[in-house]
Amino acid sequence: MADNSQKMAYNAGEAKGEAQEKASNLMDKASDTAQSAKESMQEAGQQLKAKAQGAADAVKDATGMNK
Repeated sequence: MADNSQKMAYNAGEAKGEAQEKASNLMDKASDTAQSAKESMQEAGQQLKAKAQGAADAVKDATGMNK
């Protein structure tokens, strides 16, 4: 009986370790996804800023304020 009990404890420990590893992998993936989204938003922000600056410069040129 002790042998069977040890086997069950071992299997439970293995299952717990596998669950922890899967959870860790999911957290890593979520973190990578969040980082990627952050970088995409920063890039979009930079593009928007550049377009706004270009539009402001175009208005200055059209109104003669850029001289």
